[in-house]
Amino acid sequence: MALRTETDRLHLARAIELAEGGRGRVSPNPLVGAVITQEGKVLGEGFHAALGGPHAEVEAIAAALGHDLHGATLYVSLEPCCHQGRTPPCTDAIRQAGIGRVVVASDDPSEHASGRGLGILRDEGIEVEIADGELATRARLLNQSFRKHARTGRPWVLFKSAMTLDGKVATGSGDSKWISGEASRRLAHQWRAECDAVVVGIGTALADDPELTARADGVLRQPGRVVFDSLARLPLTSKLVRDARKIPVTVVVSRAAGRAATDALEAHGADVIVAPGENEPARVRSALDQLGTSGIGSILLEGGPHLAGTFLDAGEIDEIRLFLAPMVLGGKTARDPLEGQGVEMIADAARALTLDCVPVGEDLLVSARMREW
Repeated sequence: MALRTETDRLHLARAIELAEGGRGRVSPNPLVGAVITQEGKVLGEGFHAALGGPHAEVEAIAAALGHDLHGATLYVSLEPCCHQGRTPPCTDAIRQAGIGRVVVASDDPSEHASGRGLGILRDEGIEVEIADGELATRARLLNQSFRKHARTGRPWVLFKSAMTLDGKVATGSGDSKWISGEASRRLAHQWRAECDAVVVGIGTALADDPELTARADGVLRQPGRVVFDSLARLPLTSKLVRDARKIPVTVVVSRAAGRAATDALEAHGADVIVAPGENEPARVRSALDQLGTSGIGSILLEGGPHLAGTFLDAGEIDEIRLFLAPMVLGGKTARDPLEGQGVEMIADAARALTLDCVPVGEDLLVSARMREW
């Protein structure tokens, strides 16, 4: 539905902008922002700032304390909730405040929502408008992890890598530190803080002994750490296992993993999940189903190349961000960013929906959105 006026578009754009304030704070809840106006004047603004805390609509109503909201317009980036969760339904708060019109940027695809909140508001005599076009797209893109998890039960997957001008992520000997520059590495740590979990394969875990923590300014929570380790080879002396009781570590194994090894990992505080399946892509999908059930809604996939290729073969990469560094490695044994089985025909290649390029320090960041939820 086309919005009535440019003022409507400006206020709804502001609600979408406000929603960004909750990034890295509210998962598995969505990012939501809200603005309340009366006769063109802004009376209150708010966004969902903390998991379990007030939703954006309630924050905006609280910010408008002292104003008569009867007949006011509420602009909100996501369909208001109508169910009792960690907080009461926002539809109740909207009705009790006397708001007369609600303008929504995007739907909530969750099973308990999906238009129900808007129907309740209409039944209460509140005018409802739903945006389309560019603002609706922006609002949907804001919550891709929430939308995928709501529709499939699986986490949204962001694949990140750094490669040279000739498309290599490591030398033939395995050396990869550092291809990307310092500014790129800082940005990657910010992405870790915004995702629910960081994922690597056992090859990366053995070669680098990483911590997989988010080391950036203003980090409010550390992501979970996930290692795909079919035979449970992750050493008990690794940094990941040593810190498992402080920051969660999940080890994804196959049915071939030895019981003694998995029991030892669990005894040291790691969670172990068994991912069945007839091949590696099937096991990736099984693992994502289980991770999604545990509440993980977004993943930063950091490789290595074999695991990243397997995720691609499984059709489970939703966005790609590649740092392109100003260097050339050469060598036929140097590693590619994505291995796996791949495709035999160009016509079968996965194609990006969008492609963006921006400089980051001395590197170039290439971002490709592979799917929209």
